[in-house]
Amino acid sequence: MNVESMYQEIILDHYKNPRGKGRLDSAAAESHQVNPTCGDEVTVQVATDDSGRLRVGYEGQGCSISQASASVMAEMVEGLDPKAAEEIRAAFLELMHSRGDAEPDEDILGDGVAFAGVAKYPARIKCALLPWMALQDAEVKAGITVTVEGETRS
Repeated sequence: MNVESMYQEIILDHYKNPRGKGRLDSAAAESHQVNPTCGDEVTVQVATDDSGRLRVGYEGQGCSISQASASVMAEMVEGLDPKAAEEIRAAFLELMHSRGDAEPDEDILGDGVAFAGVAKYPARIKCALLPWMALQDAEVKAGITVTVEGETRS
């Protein structure tokens, strides 16, 4: 099995067996994002637990790429401190903006490396980024402040 086939299998698995899908019992904030080009939609909810770790839930509809990306995102950031989640989000954004030329770090991105091939197709990048943008927006709305490399985002 070649790498591209393996990546396609990971995306299909997350699409067919979504992780983290569903609304949170008590969300601090949520963000609903739509890709007007194709109609993909996702609503990401965030909260923090008593120790400040992220809780994430989502609902959505759309293509396998957007929905698999939401599943990967939820699985990867659930239970992390916001700084660690932001580092993953930043690495995923970098991968998506690489136009397929980046060598993704599996230690940071986990199943997110499966989207390396998506980065070659500009029309599909927005699909993959949709839940990650919703996550960032929901965190801002919830007042979750993150400092990465000297820059504070709130």
